[in-house]
Amino acid sequence: MKILLLGKNGQVGWELQRSLAPLGEIVALDRIGQDGLCGDLSDLDGLAATVRAVQPEVIVNAAAYTAVDKAESESALAHRINVEAPGVLAREAKACGALLVHYSTDYVFDGSGDRPWPVDSATGPLNVYGATKLAGEQAIVQAGVAHLILRTSWVYAARGGNFAKTMLRLAKERERLTVIDDQWGAPTGAELIADVTAHVIPQVRARPQDGGIYHLAASGFVTWFAYANHVLARARQLNPDLQLAVTEVAPVATEAFPTPARRPRNSRLDTQQLQARFGLILPPWQHGVDRMLAEIL
Repeated sequence: MKILLLGKNGQVGWELQRSLAPLGEIVALDRIGQDGLCGDLSDLDGLAATVRAVQPEVIVNAAAYTAVDKAESESALAHRINVEAPGVLAREAKACGALLVHYSTDYVFDGSGDRPWPVDSATGPLNVYGATKLAGEQAIVQAGVAHLILRTSWVYAARGGNFAKTMLRLAKERERLTVIDDQWGAPTGAELIADVTAHVIPQVRARPQDGGIYHLAASGFVTWFAYANHVLARARQLNPDLQLAVTEVAPVATEAFPTPARRPRNSRLDTQQLQARFGLILPPWQHGVDRMLAEIL
């Protein structure tokens, strides 16, 4: 099996290079590209030419425009990368008979209520980023290509920046931290996303009817405030000599941190459909976070 992987150096893309390796030959590209191949999602013609040159059996698109606040002022670029590029990939994948795997987000929803979002829930993005990711999904579906779209949320990895690392850095610098306590979600590790992707690809290739849109996140739910407290408590257990200045972590409302882009307060995703269709058990969010902390501390 030949797999074209885009966004190889992102958090999920990096883990996909590992998890997809047993499935076949991987042509992994980042934005710079290599050997005359284009991995830049803003270069639509180059992207199409790359698919035609590689002739993959599976395309995994782990690249996206993800600067949520910046997207408010760069809507054209976000649209090109998150909508037009997936549309091109879908068209070219259909032409060569490839399966297209694509990642989306909880930001396609408006964040209302307090129940986990089923896959078929009504969408209503609050910001440009969410709107472009939703339109990207729609472009893929409308192309009629064999596809697998995995919506996820609160993604982190040991590699690169993440919320836990930010909390640990601030906890060394400040005695008091304020953290949002009215946004709910499930911290989901890039390695879990990559491993699930590698698990489900063979089944969808064998049974295209099992493709479609699914929700993928670690199990359980938490606020950023409770997440921060978990990180700090676990860090102290893992490294008793860790020098932390913080003595208080205070909960605050979303309004305490105004941002150009509105964030959904309810990012809980219902993953039952994914688990049932592919025989998966998604671990509690704490497992991945604790493993990541053990790696970085």
